[in-house]
Amino acid sequence: MLIDVLYTLGGFVLLLLGADYLVRGAVALARRFGVSPLIVGLTVVALGTSLPELVVTLRAAYGGEVGMAVGNVVGSNIANILLILGAGALVHPIACARRTLARDGVAMLGAMGLFVGFAIAGTLSFWHGLAALALLAAYLYASYRSDTGPVAPVDEEDVHPVQGSLPVILLAVAAGLAAVPLGAELLVRGAVGIARSSGVSEEVIGLTLIAFGTSVPELATTVVAGLRRHADVALGNVLGSNLFNTLGIMGVVAVLIPIDVPDKIIRFDLWAMLAAGLLALVLLRTRWRLDRPEAALMLALYVAFVVAQFFGVNEPATTVAAQ
Repeated sequence: MLIDVLYTLGGFVLLLLGADYLVRGAVALARRFGVSPLIVGLTVVALGTSLPELVVTLRAAYGGEVGMAVGNVVGSNIANILLILGAGALVHPIACARRTLARDGVAMLGAMGLFVGFAIAGTLSFWHGLAALALLAAYLYASYRSDTGPVAPVDEEDVHPVQGSLPVILLAVAAGLAAVPLGAELLVRGAVGIARSSGVSEEVIGLTLIAFGTSVPELATTVVAGLRRHADVALGNVLGSNLFNTLGIMGVVAVLIPIDVPDKIIRFDLWAMLAAGLLALVLLRTRWRLDRPEAALMLALYVAFVVAQFFGVNEPATTVAAQ
């Protein structure tokens, strides 16, 4: 049990450090070669914050831990809405532009609804994944075309690019590329070991422990944005992350390997994810802002969700089999 905990903690550390160095190194590399900050923000930084979820989900899916793979995405979406958005609003109330809610909020809810529809069929197939990726590409293109005004560039200094010579920057990128998959391997191995030792299902581990761990980059970004009074960044971070999780990560995984969605996740967790998304949009729509009382409610609901996972809103459909 102790070695599994150490594997899990070590995996979290390697994932976060690896993603951090990869993003910072890539931003420094892009700056050296004259790539614009906007392009860097839309590609490298966006990918970097989603990289832990993507790698862990792929590793779990290829390892046969499908409950952990799907649970990580569903749990990350719930954590993004209730925990991360709630924490950001608790630091500083989050105002919401009508356009953001009408476009990005509705798109997020629609993507999660589509994912639920696909998952109810029981198996996420190649065609489901392809459709999800096509919709993500269409959304990104439509968002780009709809922003007719001048687009503010991403502040690279918020990412703290790696300083030094070209070999130092390349070393940081290489270290990040090596640390992320190794961290995912250790994290999944440790989490599976904990599940075997404690009798907790792989779905619960994915929905709680791994989902929280892989959402730490978004949590840090949102809290910092709240402290700096960048409410739009905090809200956009959550909405965008959930869109990438639902359409991008599950799309990539489903294209590469069909996934049988566990019954427990279909019965409860998918609907909890939809309910969390709908609640966030309703709270934001009420006064076009998320104040601290609403934030406290969202955090309390997240705690209740985690407690329900471990103490059973229903019996888990599958558990991790002992070797």
